[in-house]
Amino acid sequence: MGINGIHAIFQIAGVGIIAAVLTTLFKHYGKEEFAQLATLTGFIVILIMVVSYLDDLFTKIRSVFLIQ
Repeated sequence: MGINGIHAIFQIAGVGIIAAVLTTLFKHYGKEEFAQLATLTGFIVILIMVVSYLDDLFTKIRSVFLIQ
């Protein structure tokens, strides 16, 4: 895992931390709906990031084994 792998882990962790802070703030002020929306949005953003990384991984695997 090189620099790009560490960068990806920090990106995912950063999105998770921001979503957790927003969720906590919204729950503190009694906005449960917004807290759920912040959690769901964070999950979707991380899911899109992971799918992008998996696409890159499978592209590299295909290029290694010369699968067109």
